[in-house]
Amino acid sequence: MLTAVGWGANQFSSLLGAYQHDLGLSAQATTGLLALYVVGLLPGLLLGGPLADRRGRRPVVLGAVVVNAAATVALMIGVDAAAWLAVGRLLTGLSTGAVLAAGSAWVRELSHPPFGTAVEDGVGARRAGVMLSMGFSLSGLVSALIAQWGPHPLVIAYLPHLLLCVAGSALALSCPETRTDGSGSGARGRGMRDPRFRRLVLPVAPWVFVGPTVAFGTLPGLVSRDLVGFEIVYAGVAALVTPGLGAVVQPIARRIARRGERAPAVVGLLVLAAGLGLAAISAARVLPWAALVACLLMGVGYGFTVTFCLTVVGRIAGPGELARLTAVFWCISYLGFCTPFGISLLAPVVPAPVLLAVLVALVLITCAVVSAGDQPDRDGEERRRADHVQRFRDAGVL
Repeated sequence: MLTAVGWGANQFSSLLGAYQHDLGLSAQATTGLLALYVVGLLPGLLLGGPLADRRGRRPVVLGAVVVNAAATVALMIGVDAAAWLAVGRLLTGLSTGAVLAAGSAWVRELSHPPFGTAVEDGVGARRAGVMLSMGFSLSGLVSALIAQWGPHPLVIAYLPHLLLCVAGSALALSCPETRTDGSGSGARGRGMRDPRFRRLVLPVAPWVFVGPTVAFGTLPGLVSRDLVGFEIVYAGVAALVTPGLGAVVQPIARRIARRGERAPAVVGLLVLAAGLGLAAISAARVLPWAALVACLLMGVGYGFTVTFCLTVVGRIAGPGELARLTAVFWCISYLGFCTPFGISLLAPVVPAPVLLAVLVALVLITCAVVSAGDQPDRDGEERRRADHVQRFRDAGVL
């Protein structure tokens, strides 16, 4: 499920150069279509999360996967009528938002019983993040390879996603529903009023997708002009290594959390700042190899920050609001998808390397704010475990 929607979300990204070359779209138009995804994503998240808490995970996920497949069909039609590209991107965002909200909660609930310590271990959060990252990373390279050398590239490149949607739907039908009667109105935590959400999740979440979107939406167009004939493949490699490495490092993020609850966020933001800084140098000097190293660094930043945020959200949310609070997190995090569009709009006035340097400064400021007052995670572990057990007792589960 999450792998399929992650694939659908990013399959378009590595094709930006092909759309500019084959359809004559401008850089602003293609990055605008990239950002249009977020316009559809926000209502999908805000509606899908509460609906999944009330009606169940499975019906929301299955319906959204069908819409996700329809969105890809619209993108395929867009090769002849560009307006369909906007429809496809909006529907992609809408369906992805619903699956992220319901599917992330579903995976976490399937990963542990409704009691015990698995929530504290972050197993479900890591699995959700890894599944999303797998589709997010592989789709970029596969789409790029097809677009570079395959026939009818802007149509054939989308076929793997349709197959994944079919497979994802079949798997979803075989998974048990985790929402029980009354769970939607069960015990609730403090949600967005929780100080950990305001002080930890809120400042970190917007940076989750800044690195990946800069890697596949901005950098390839700035550094690959000398790679004649391989521009699309280069973009696909960037789209692979950034979220792909993010998936690999997510288990490491949890181990680092033993040094402090905020430690994964601090490490992730610092590495993201280093990646953006190297990206600025790569763009200024047109260094494709250095840009790929920057993508690796930004991938590490992505993996650490997304794992950190999902784990904290899982700790904060009560049994009756997990999907809802997860949806709020994804809403905030996907604002980072607009970064390439903002850079392309400002590029005629401010050079892209300068804008990337500004992002470095903002990341470092965020890191300083988040790191203030961090304490070892183990000091609060028993208190958080007791809070979760009490919430399940209040809900009548224990």
